[in-house]
Amino acid sequence: MDENQTIDNDRILRINIEEEMKKSYIDYSMSVIVARALPDVRDGFKPVHRRILYGMLGIGNTSNNAYKKCARVVGEVLGKYHPHGDSSVYGALVRMGQDWNMRYLLVDGQGNFGSVDGDSPAAMRYTECRLSKMGEHIMDDLDKDTVDMTNNFDDTLKEPSVMPTKIPNLLVNGANGIAVGMATNIPTHNLGEVIDGCCAYIDNPDIDLDGLMQYIKAPDFPTGAYIYGIQGVRQAYETGRGRVVMRAKAEIESDDNHDKIVVTEIPYGVNKAQLIEYIAELVKEGKIDGISNVNDESGRQGMRIVVDLKRDSNANVILNKLFKMTALQSSFSVNCIALVKGRPRLLGLKDCVKYFVEHRHDVTIRRTQYELKKAQERAHILEGLIIACDNIDEVVHIIRASKTPADAQRNLEQRFELDELQSKAIVDMRLSQLTGLRMDQLHAEYEELERMIDYYNQILSDPELCKKVMKDELLEVKEKYGDARRTEIKYSSEEFNPEDFYPNDPVVITVSHLGYIKRTPLSDFREQARGGVGSKGARTREQDFTENIYPATMHQTMLIFTKKGRCYWLKCYEIPEGDRNSKGRAIQNMLNIEKDDAVNGFLRLRTLTDEEFINSHYVIFATKNGTVKKTCLEAYSRPRANGVIAINLAEGDELVDVRLTNGENELIIANRNGRACRFHENTIRTMGRTATGVRGMKLDGDDDAVVGMVPVNNADVETVMVVSEQGYGKRSQVEDYRITNRGGKGVKTLAITEKTGRLVAIKNVTDENDLMIINKSGIAIRLSVADVRVMGRATQGVRLINLSKKNDIIASVCKVMSSELEASVEEESRAQWAKKSEEIKADTTGSAAPVETVESTDDEEVKADTSDDNTPVDFE
Repeated sequence: MDENQTIDNDRILRINIEEEMKKSYIDYSMSVIVARALPDVRDGFKPVHRRILYGMLGIGNTSNNAYKKCARVVGEVLGKYHPHGDSSVYGALVRMGQDWNMRYLLVDGQGNFGSVDGDSPAAMRYTECRLSKMGEHIMDDLDKDTVDMTNNFDDTLKEPSVMPTKIPNLLVNGANGIAVGMATNIPTHNLGEVIDGCCAYIDNPDIDLDGLMQYIKAPDFPTGAYIYGIQGVRQAYETGRGRVVMRAKAEIESDDNHDKIVVTEIPYGVNKAQLIEYIAELVKEGKIDGISNVNDESGRQGMRIVVDLKRDSNANVILNKLFKMTALQSSFSVNCIALVKGRPRLLGLKDCVKYFVEHRHDVTIRRTQYELKKAQERAHILEGLIIACDNIDEVVHIIRASKTPADAQRNLEQRFELDELQSKAIVDMRLSQLTGLRMDQLHAEYEELERMIDYYNQILSDPELCKKVMKDELLEVKEKYGDARRTEIKYSSEEFNPEDFYPNDPVVITVSHLGYIKRTPLSDFREQARGGVGSKGARTREQDFTENIYPATMHQTMLIFTKKGRCYWLKCYEIPEGDRNSKGRAIQNMLNIEKDDAVNGFLRLRTLTDEEFINSHYVIFATKNGTVKKTCLEAYSRPRANGVIAINLAEGDELVDVRLTNGENELIIANRNGRACRFHENTIRTMGRTATGVRGMKLDGDDDAVVGMVPVNNADVETVMVVSEQGYGKRSQVEDYRITNRGGKGVKTLAITEKTGRLVAIKNVTDENDLMIINKSGIAIRLSVADVRVMGRATQGVRLINLSKKNDIIASVCKVMSSELEASVEEESRAQWAKKSEEIKADTTGSAAPVETVESTDDEEVKADTSDDNTPVDFE
């Protein structure tokens, strides 16, 4: 027992497990990297692809022969060259025959090879294959010692270590693979473009990236579509890593006022069936509105995905949402890693071209050396044959006099100073070669060989001639297999324009007393008769109520002013949407507003980039204590995330109202005690952004305060509407308010009584306006201004809204466009939009470029805001 134990211990090798695991894992990693997952930079193949093509060539499965079962090919490759699973070999074989994965097919398949919908190919026993023409060209000159041959897995056969390809396959068909610790993902390219780039490099090895990109502009995917933006492509070509943005080719078609989006090409690598399914899920979940149906109408004529839209939907907006939310726009992450002399390297475009050209140079030199050697051997034989033919009688005599063929060879060698090869060729020569015709052919063949030998020697000695041979061969391949680019390049920004996703519809911006903000479509509010009790406006927290409501349109920029005198910027589409009953979102969560601050004024602006507009308009401020300030709009045209100081307020004062003017307006300021002061804005000098301002109106006492300010735009059409706490209001002519000096007490605008309560709002309105009134309990009413008659400025007015709750008072008043005018403007907008759509259809071609929509507006001031001359005077 002890003896056996001693023997066992002698056979045990003690090793460090950490070192063994490290060594074994490194060996495994290198095996995966070099012999399985990464392509060679020279021919662009992994070992499995190389072995499949070589195996098919070996069994004569070429393009001019009949198809063979894929199982036959897989068995050949497994048994001779690739001792791995049959599924890996069959998968690689199938992929080389799929026209949605390969830019140029290397295998001609017959049967079910899968589909772009992600369907699996049929089993290998059902499908058939053969080499394509281009697949054969990959192996041209393989029998001329152009590449090194290595032993197969059991050292019984030879296989090529690399293919002598004339096709820059790494770039042309791309590659992808996951190794250990690294991966590769190389896009496909157009053969003609890559060959032109290779020829340019051959002519000038010092060519830079910009020079190469004159020929190789961008990847060219087999599924077509668009490359959207070139910056990511350039980065990938320069560094080897980059992001290529791809966008589907889609068009908007109209039929009987019914729009539909037709997709004819999708980005590379996208599964069509999954794409359609995902679009349907988005519609079902309500994440995309306006789509009624999605159909796949693809057939022999090509791909066709049809997205049917509802009648009232905006096709361009929906298309841009599809680009944003689905794989109709996706990206290809380039990671160009390939094996260079057996080592993985990250390669730029020039590196890929350089190593391919170097490979072609090596192949050309080795092939020329091989052909030179063969030509010299044949010429040497012909020299002997020609000697024999010139001395045929003596040769015949020597051969007849010899006892054996060996004796004949020795005698010929001694007589004519020949070597063994020449003498053997003479002895083996047939009698038919002694005819005059054959003898002339021998001389002609020898002369041709002499010319070829001189040509081969020139190639080997003259680098310029070698380059010409390389270029001619590449250009021959281009002429035979080159085709037009499938993927179009859009040299535009890769970023989305957010306005592309939102129709420019009229909305109502609502801000509650505790600072909750939302936007609601204007159509959600219905008109009621004067004196109605209103409808439920919003669910709010206890002690909260809707305090401010502002009409706007989706694309407008909102300048937001707080009671502490700060200015912030916000696009209307950035404000969360909610129905009339939702409370909205805390504005502090959207802007960097202090906890004890609150929003107190909005300006609606179409743009802040028009220099003429922002320098010819002014922002007028009114504070609670009666101070006014005038500043050029240009001072507020540079948005900042943390906001800026809009006005420097005195202690205890706060901002009440903000208006935009054109420099020629009159202003009316009203206070809680029912008095109003009218003066021209020229009496206010222009000040800087951080100035305090000057006195605009003298107040009646400590409990008095300014409630609002309105500009006078058109005194002949507009009237002044005032509303009190208890729901009373009236309209008066502008001319009833005489012009006074700035800083005065003003004139009476409403007879204040216990029944009316104090003044809460002043608005300038026309008969085409509606009035929206919201009280502290959240009840909202919309009524027509035309129903309120014009009366003297000193009267107490009429009841506008019944307050059903005790101690309830009016919280906010806003003017909007009347329902009838709103409908006519929307109808006009739809007609203009349809006309605009027809104009851009020819240029849409899937890019869904931003277009300027006709804005449906909510009042005359907003209509002025959306006009081309940018001449608004009131952006309430």
